[in-house]
Amino acid sequence: MSSGTTVGIEQAALRQCVHCGRQVPSDSTQCPNCREALPAVPLPASERPEPQKHTEIRRGLLSMLAAGVVHYFAGGYSAMDLPFPIHPVVTVYLSPMLFLSGLGLIVYGFFTWKKE
Repeated sequence: MSSGTTVGIEQAALRQCVHCGRQVPSDSTQCPNCREALPAVPLPASERPEPQKHTEIRRGLLSMLAAGVVHYFAGGYSAMDLPFPIHPVVTVYLSPMLFLSGLGLIVYGFFTWKKE
């Protein structure tokens, strides 16, 4: 009966080679049979590192920058003439809404940062 559990533990420590199909140890970087390099084993979800903090602040700053660039070119403030007409709704409603949504993301990011 103990040999059955040992086989189960040994099976868990093995994985299949993607090149030759034989069982190899899960921690090896090269197949002992075909000598091909093995890809890294992805970590389980419980062992993955946490995502970076303060991503909302970065996203907010990026959307505010994008809103400024869109408003600059669509509003006619640049010396460059665009080859197609821009509807005024872009400069009146859409670029300010993008700017304010970026500001909201920044405020949300600061609140979650201070809460931790």
